[in-house]
Amino acid sequence: MKNKFDVIIVGAGPIGLRCGIEAVKRKLTYLIIEKGCLVNSIYCYPTNMTFFSTSERLEIGGVPFVSHGDKPTRREALEYYRRVKDSWNLNVNTYEKVKNVLGSKNNFIVETNRDEYLCNNLIIATGFYDTPHLMNVPGENLPKVKHYFSEAHPVSYLDIIVVGAGNSAVDVALETYRRGSKVTMVIREDKLKNSVKYWVKPDIENRIKEGAIKAFFNSTISEIRDDEVDIKTPDGIIILKNDFVFAMTGYEPDFRFLKTLGVDISDDESKTPSFNEETFETNKKGIYLAGVVCGGMETGKWFIENSRDHAINIFDHILSNN
Repeated sequence: MKNKFDVIIVGAGPIGLRCGIEAVKRKLTYLIIEKGCLVNSIYCYPTNMTFFSTSERLEIGGVPFVSHGDKPTRREALEYYRRVKDSWNLNVNTYEKVKNVLGSKNNFIVETNRDEYLCNNLIIATGFYDTPHLMNVPGENLPKVKHYFSEAHPVSYLDIIVVGAGNSAVDVALETYRRGSKVTMVIREDKLKNSVKYWVKPDIENRIKEGAIKAFFNSTISEIRDDEVDIKTPDGIIILKNDFVFAMTGYEPDFRFLKTLGVDISDDESKTPSFNEETFETNKKGIYLAGVVCGGMETGKWFIENSRDHAINIFDHILSNN
């Protein structure tokens, strides 16, 4: 049957591609389905972003990743993963969204906005970057509130609030500050996160210390309006003039989608999906998780570099059950 596969992989990020490569190696029929473009999450990263990892730690499928610096840029990564796709001639359908999955192991029916497919096994490699972790405050739905950042030029010379204490928030604060924006950071904790890149942390700390970037620690946004923002601080509510809010509050897996598949989610704050840590099979037989989606809300647990081998465990288990 034309639309019958041994494996369907949902998500064409680096780990989804790595699973496709493993399917090729094992001579299994497969299809990778991606609702956006190839490595869509990386495409959505800030235009001038540099990876924390070195290029060799991002390599998959034995394809060398050569970058101009020690740490590759977003643009270099996009070029690299296109080259991986071409080198392995991977079977990828982009801009196709999975709408529903029916059936069970060896007889899954995968319905998308384009077609319907049958498969024996399903691998979910959807990451977490597509679903922002919301602040849930009045005004968060205003057009001026952004949960993603591409570049600083459009907000030059404007009043900017950046929410968050991690790498994304720090990068946005520094980039907008250097393009002439008046930048205020709103940080729930009493300090920046320890995970902030070591070559960036002194820069942001010095900008805050000298007052070039204003920072409210132990503070949260309580309301957003068209031209103002209320900030709840230890000293009470402060009202700031504001043009744009960049809520760099993190992201989370699509728990709704996982639940529709029948995957159990833990009841604690981690919201960890249920899966076998050796085989990566979930409580739903024939459905596997790969990559950062395995961590639930602990989105810093898995990266490209430490989840590249998930595919090996998954396909070992698939073949052992054939």
